[in-house]
Amino acid sequence: MLRKAYQRHTAIFQRYSSDKQLTAIQFVTLCTVMERGPSSLTDIVNVTAIDPATIRGVIKRLKAREWISLTTDPNDQRKVMVVITEPGAELVENMVPSAKQISDQTMKNLNPAERIALMHLLEKMNADG
Repeated sequence: MLRKAYQRHTAIFQRYSSDKQLTAIQFVTLCTVMERGPSSLTDIVNVTAIDPATIRGVIKRLKAREWISLTTDPNDQRKVMVVITEPGAELVENMVPSAKQISDQTMKNLNPAERIALMHLLEKMNADG
């Protein structure tokens, strides 16, 4: 059931996205870097729960679109930091109204109490421990 709900959400995301080549995982990654500032791959994985193998491809595609840039951590030259670019930040800002529509459409069959219950259950499922 979760997979089916996720597939439905992904289809809705593609329908309402201002950039049809942007995926939901890419958008989450951009939002994370915009919110947190320069972030290591490990930081992004920990915050988003995207698996490490997947995040490398996501970063590669975002960099190719020039929505992010990569730099080294001044405190640890071995660590790569992901930084959102101006075009990446503009994309996120332009997508915010669409993101609300996407969430509303994903949960359109739920009444307000069911939406709250779903969000509570998802938070509980994703809690550490």
